[in-house]
Amino acid sequence: MAFENTKAEIGMLLGALQDAPEDRHELYLRIMQKLNELKAYGMPLPADLVELEHRLEREFEAEQRNDRAERRRKRAERRDKE
Repeated sequence: MAFENTKAEIGMLLGALQDAPEDRHELYLRIMQKLNELKAYGMPLPADLVELEHRLEREFEAEQRNDRAERRRKRAERRDKE
């Protein structure tokens, strides 16, 4: 029964992805939590959710790299003005 509940919650998460793409971090955390629950039950992990989790991780890492680069660029611009 716990596995069926987890599967239902995963379905709800996928619906949330379509309804609230601006809240990707929360969705990522919930997907990660549900995948961990499946692991704990010894159940197979849905490949599409694992891929979604990895894709979101890559997107977040790219955003962080871009943010750091932008901050460095702005600091350099401020130094050049001085």
